[in-house]
Amino acid sequence: MAQNSLITQIADRVERLLLRHEELQRTNALLTAQVQELTHERELLKSRLAAARSRIDALIERLPQEMVTKDAP
Repeated sequence: MAQNSLITQIADRVERLLLRHEELQRTNALLTAQVQELTHERELLKSRLAAARSRIDALIERLPQEMVTKDAP
């Protein structure tokens, strides 16, 4: 009887561990997708920042030289 109870306890624990494992796999998949989405968003923002810097540099180049040097620290 004690042996049967021990086997039942072990089986219950294994079942809980399997459920927890599945839950962690789902969580991991969601987090992986989130990381990929945020990485893509970061790359997009970096690209937009580079484009904005390029536009600002182009505008600075169009300013008369005396304005650029006068405002420099």
